[in-house]
Amino acid sequence: MNEPTRLFDLLPWRKALHPERPVFKFKEDGQWKDHYIDEYIEKSNLISYALMHLGVKKGENIGLISAGRPEWNYVDFGVQQTGAVLLPIYPTISEEDYQYILNDAQVRLLVVENASLYKKISNIREQLPHLENLCTIVPTEDAKSIDDIYEIGRQYLASHPDAPQQLQAMKDALTTDDVCTLIYTSGTTGTPKGVMLAHRGLIMNVQEIKESPGKTWTRALSWLPMCHIYERMMGYLYQWLCFEIAYAESIAKVGDNCKEIHPHMLACVPRFIEKVYDKIYRKGEKMSGIGKKIFDWAIDLAFDYDLDESKLSTWYKLQKRVADKLVYKEIRESMGGCLGMLVSGGATIQPRLTRFFSCVGLDLYEGYGITECSPLIAVTNSNKKGRKIGSVGFAMREIEVRIDPDTNEIQCRGGNVMKGYFNQPELTAEAIDADGWFHTGDTGYFDPDGYLFITGRTKSMFKTSMGKFINPEVIEEKMKQSPFILDMMVVGAEQKFAAALIAPDFDMLKDWCRRHGVKAETKEEMIADKKVLARYQKVVDKYNAELGVTEQVKRFVLVADTWSEANKMLTPTQKLIRRNVASAYKELIDNLFK
Repeated sequence: MNEPTRLFDLLPWRKALHPERPVFKFKEDGQWKDHYIDEYIEKSNLISYALMHLGVKKGENIGLISAGRPEWNYVDFGVQQTGAVLLPIYPTISEEDYQYILNDAQVRLLVVENASLYKKISNIREQLPHLENLCTIVPTEDAKSIDDIYEIGRQYLASHPDAPQQLQAMKDALTTDDVCTLIYTSGTTGTPKGVMLAHRGLIMNVQEIKESPGKTWTRALSWLPMCHIYERMMGYLYQWLCFEIAYAESIAKVGDNCKEIHPHMLACVPRFIEKVYDKIYRKGEKMSGIGKKIFDWAIDLAFDYDLDESKLSTWYKLQKRVADKLVYKEIRESMGGCLGMLVSGGATIQPRLTRFFSCVGLDLYEGYGITECSPLIAVTNSNKKGRKIGSVGFAMREIEVRIDPDTNEIQCRGGNVMKGYFNQPELTAEAIDADGWFHTGDTGYFDPDGYLFITGRTKSMFKTSMGKFINPEVIEEKMKQSPFILDMMVVGAEQKFAAALIAPDFDMLKDWCRRHGVKAETKEEMIADKKVLARYQKVVDKYNAELGVTEQVKRFVLVADTWSEANKMLTPTQKLIRRNVASAYKELIDNLFK
């Protein structure tokens, strides 16, 4: 059978290769329910027929707001098959953002997951002049449901005997260069922009990494937002490889769901990896006696691991075997016992964590990309040279990647690059130059072996009043190696030195306070305590010693808040929204430089 060239080609592909294996697993009423390819094809087609009945045209944007679940995929391919464009939107953004995106994209048909999302859209319905049809996936009082959409499709099929031929003609007319999705960027640097992506870019991504997973693997757990291009591309990869995709109940339930599903692969972001490690670290802190000594020894051993095991001494390998039986095996069991690969994207990851998890037996791979590139630009293990600590791997084989010699900006050109920003020709021209090079806004370099290293964002860099440029992300990632620091933001534009806001890991800090006799009940009391401030000064001093003089954090302040999506300090993929943090803590930041 020919390999897919459009994403919806994955339906007959899966039907031909593994019709007996579940495509999706989803928990309903406390039980995991399997969903198979025949249901997938049937419901996708019914959605296509319903759209045909409603007169949806090629290129029209259809909205979807939902967490990951089987119906997400039914809507995705049901829309794509007609030549319409799926616009997936985060379930966690504000009503104001929904209003902007839905109006900008002129959405007249919108599917939302549940009653709470239905209420949010209903609250702004009068400000959505284009919206004609709104339905929910989970049955909701007074709302049309996706079952009503299926029924419209059934009625269209019953009244149009040639409907299957009509749909086939629509699919045949679509090419790999047609736009299949419109994704609005999360807006860390301004108003969200609609990124138009074609089938070709996502197919290229899947083809680049399809050889990396183990040949006998069959299960993946999905927990990241499906509306993010990274998780969505991974979903297409799983379908290409005929995996069973289980959708986690929530981020808080990922550990429990891993133990139930026993996945072989898990896509994640650096913040997730950091939290998993911190949980392991805190477990060790609560131990005592010989058990703690063994645990600490095994953890320290993992940080000395080399990805190229041929470079490890016989003595190290012997110690690793002992540590595996005593400590590492239990860590793997906590993640389901079968996990062979963690794939991290969205930001650079601390090299020590790559060593740690790979040594433990949870091989950690990195990729680098951006929404506008479908998303991959580079990926580890994309050729026989394997991984290198600190690198995001090699440029994808079917594209060109270069580093601007003046700014160190990473630029790329090829079939993975977006078609442009929706209705924004001027912004498109700014992002893609006349020669077709997309300007990522990220900085980096290639080493002599061709490995790509990311050094930061051009828009995050600032200049001090002394004329020195500082890349805050490098400092932040280094200091976040401490389990005491959950998040931080380095500031100092047009000031004499760099300073920082630090959001503590309060789970870790609470344990530390208890062990060191700090009588603090609230977060505010903890961050005001002299012993706590002295401990954080030691942390800052430790990592300052590894930085250049101009990069060192001269002053810092602890904040009592945990930064999150809810308070708009982080994007849905856990990236810092610097302008929001700077605005919320303006007075604290000003005081750092007085």
